[in-house]
Amino acid sequence: MHHHAYLWTGSKARFDDETLRRPPHPDPPPAGSRPELIERYRLVAAEFRTSDLPPLETAYWLVKPRTLVRGTWDEAKEAADWLGERLAEYAPRFAAEHDRGPVRLARLVEAAAERLRAGGDVSYGRYLERPSYLALAVVTCSPNHAVPELPCPCA
Repeated sequence: MHHHAYLWTGSKARFDDETLRRPPHPDPPPAGSRPELIERYRLVAAEFRTSDLPPLETAYWLVKPRTLVRGTWDEAKEAADWLGERLAEYAPRFAAEHDRGPVRLARLVEAAAERLRAGGDVSYGRYLERPSYLALAVVTCSPNHAVPELPCPCA
């Protein structure tokens, strides 16, 4: 078991557009479906895996380009430490002041380490100065507990 880290920052409007944050349905729309439904399916099928947008389900980071992996660790504590470093780095820009406190951030890191040790994934998001968003994720791999059929980006 090991852990891959991901980080995304961008406009809130882009983050809120969920079209490319959901994997395509395994079956295409049936023949005769509305043209806009067919076009949306084609767009998602073509771009979901290559888009840098955070997926709605954390495990699906694993199908994104390997270049989006910000780090890989065998130990949960090391992966959680990376999260803590990123949270501390971005904390001065958090939109909500109560999210910036060092005690609160330390609790998030502790909770992340526990979850990762148990084989789970961790995903944190924070609004930054308007209108930006920060998404951080650490995904457990080999296999992922939520979606075990997803490939490891190291393979």
